[in-house]
Amino acid sequence: MAPAWQAAGLTYNRYLAVAARAVRRSLKEQPRLQAERRGEMDLRFAKWTLHIAAERHPGSSEQHPSQLPPRPKHGVTDNGVKLITSEFRNAASGRWSTTNPLVKDPFFTLFEAVGALEIMDPKMDSGFLAEGEPLEDAFNVLKELLPEEVVGLMDQMLCHEMAWHMGHPLSTSLFTSYHLDRLLCPNPKRLEDARFDRHEQPSREDGLLHVIFRAYCLATVKCCNFVHQRISTEHYYEVSVCQVKLLLLMEEDFVSNLYNRRLLDDFDASNMQQLIDEALSFAEGKSAWDDGLRKAISVRLTLRRRLLIAMGSDLGPDKDAQIRCWKHCSELLPALIETRVVSKPVKAAFSIKIQRRLASSVPPRPMVEATFDETHAFLANLCRDAADVYRVLDYHGSSNILNFAYTFQSRKPEPSIYVRCLLQSLIFHDMKVLGSVTITKAVHDDLEELVLPADILLDSANANVEAPHDPRFQMAKEMRAFMLRVGDPFLDMFRAVCMNRPRMRRMLCHLVSDWESVQLEAENLDVELRKYTREKPITEGHPSGTEIWSFPLSSWAYYYKLRQMEWIIQLGFELDIYQNDELPGMYWHLSNVAGAKMQHLERIQTFVTRRSGQIKKLGMSRQASFKRCLSFLDVIFLEASATQRFAIALSKLHTVLSVRSPMGEGHQPLPYSTAELRHALRMRPFMQLSIPEPAPYAELAAATSIRSGAAQDDEQGSIEEQAMSMLDMADEEARMGRKEWEALGKLDAKTARCVSCEEFWRGSVKDIIRACIACSIAVATTRKGMQSAIAVGGRLSDVVTADMPRAGQRYHDFWIVPKLSVQKA
Repeated sequence: MAPAWQAAGLTYNRYLAVAARAVRRSLKEQPRLQAERRGEMDLRFAKWTLHIAAERHPGSSEQHPSQLPPRPKHGVTDNGVKLITSEFRNAASGRWSTTNPLVKDPFFTLFEAVGALEIMDPKMDSGFLAEGEPLEDAFNVLKELLPEEVVGLMDQMLCHEMAWHMGHPLSTSLFTSYHLDRLLCPNPKRLEDARFDRHEQPSREDGLLHVIFRAYCLATVKCCNFVHQRISTEHYYEVSVCQVKLLLLMEEDFVSNLYNRRLLDDFDASNMQQLIDEALSFAEGKSAWDDGLRKAISVRLTLRRRLLIAMGSDLGPDKDAQIRCWKHCSELLPALIETRVVSKPVKAAFSIKIQRRLASSVPPRPMVEATFDETHAFLANLCRDAADVYRVLDYHGSSNILNFAYTFQSRKPEPSIYVRCLLQSLIFHDMKVLGSVTITKAVHDDLEELVLPADILLDSANANVEAPHDPRFQMAKEMRAFMLRVGDPFLDMFRAVCMNRPRMRRMLCHLVSDWESVQLEAENLDVELRKYTREKPITEGHPSGTEIWSFPLSSWAYYYKLRQMEWIIQLGFELDIYQNDELPGMYWHLSNVAGAKMQHLERIQTFVTRRSGQIKKLGMSRQASFKRCLSFLDVIFLEASATQRFAIALSKLHTVLSVRSPMGEGHQPLPYSTAELRHALRMRPFMQLSIPEPAPYAELAAATSIRSGAAQDDEQGSIEEQAMSMLDMADEEARMGRKEWEALGKLDAKTARCVSCEEFWRGSVKDIIRACIACSIAVATTRKGMQSAIAVGGRLSDVVTADMPRAGQRYHDFWIVPKLSVQKA
């Protein structure tokens, strides 16, 4: 942690001077005078003449020679001192004909060099003043305002607040306001101290300024306090001032630095609501105002009051009340746009020079000026997302929560950092899932739904057995330890889904290794639990001596590991990480992961069905448990099959386009990259996994190549035939994948595990179906183009043009379907 003096933006010498002055002033009279005399300094200067200095005291005409310590020999001749000013200027201007060695003072360290760069550099020194520029702007905070100016200031304040939500620091947004600076500095001990005239003589009461705008400013600061508290208590990634690359900034969310200011955290929100109510009454009593002005001020005050209530009670027990609060905010936004015409901005009320008063060790940054349209769109999405996020509170199992979080986070535009942290708080808060379910219960329900329906390992009666020799006691002990072990990775998976998309992919790349460890530990535990459950292996239909065990806990962990691998690859498409020539291989990898998940689900289903047949008497609860498990397995198997088919179709289509490229013959070579190196880079998150093993590059190259199977005597013909065969396969897989996605979209919300997010989930499935249709059209266009190219003896690029849509321009961001068009002859 940085020292206080450094956090305040002081140098160490300045800090010592301030501290010494404070100590001296705290002394009594006599000791204080003695201490101040010790701080006095005498000035002595000397004029050098041939190594001899004539030392002179201020106010004295007497001179006497003195031999001072010898000066450095650089630039000194036998006859005296050599002037190097002209040579230095020549060197600085590049006029020297020869290159001379750089002379460096050993005492001029990096600290002095950086300090020299910062001082008087407008990009580094916040105290730098241009010629004729005043230290402070001549803005009077107590200036009487017109009603139109108050409306304009409210809109400007809202724009700066939303800029902070977008990820910009307070020093370049809200803290550039002179009015907020007067209210917050120094920190008010009482709410009555937070006034615009706190440093001045009492002025004539101006209701517009001291009643309406003061209430709006204080409520805005309190809203920021609620947002800051919510985000700071959850998992997020803070923007660093040193991150200037766009890729890095895309991964970050929020700047929590308050610059040694406080956001009225000592005051209750009810005080701010009371001030807003008084301001509304004051505005309603102004009959002399125009109706448009009165409405504009009332709408903004009411919106601020409702935002204050919504943000201040975001974890209340009444879900419907929270949704109503945010919907009420959304209902006021059209009136906000309608009354904007009476707004008159006051640009002088915001200045970047206030950064000099903030405790910051970073260089000055330009003020962020979000437009009103951007602010309105962002606030509309914020209110909509915050109202929708409370749907997650309906508990229908862990799979519903995970589907809700994953589907909710994939909506466009992406939910803001505040909404994502609110979702984290709702999912897991005070050691409870959704505020009522323990972590152990959540893991228990998930195991029962996927691999252990109505199983003795999850029987709650085992916890009541106290005899250590009883198998049920040992089962309860081992299962309790396992659930505690997997609690953190299980919750981390939910936390990762609540991040922004780049950070989510990065976290999943780390989590997949954790789940590899969970799977290995669960496998050992499965072997240990066999002697208590007396499980019998499957031997029918296998060679003699081969036994297949269920491994339920290991199978559960392996399923989530495969699901995370699938997400990692899919998010790579959404984030445009892969180059165009990598698309065939990455969709091929995706199809392999989906195929591995299908095989694994078939294995789980086999053991679940076998066990349900072995139980002679199934009560109603057991029947419901098995039915729910088998239904869930059918749904996720259908989804895995649809994913595999569509991935195969796109892999084949992109393979044909990469070999017979309509964008030119092949791709432009990359000077510092090869296909094998890029394959190793894409497989790096999976290199530590035991199963499934990452496919080697040779296997990838064979699967995404046409030329490898061509005969030497008729190579061109074989290539064209293989290309046509690949297009036929792509067309068939896209058609079958479309049918499976359509079947998935027809399921009811309870079966599909999307009770809380049915609208979002169905919209995503419909987008994938549209992408399947577009893929079939692209295959038909490619086939037609190849036939035309073969007929005229030309290339595919002469007949077909292709365009790879970027993220946000596709039917679905996971599925990159090229837009092809046939050129007219």
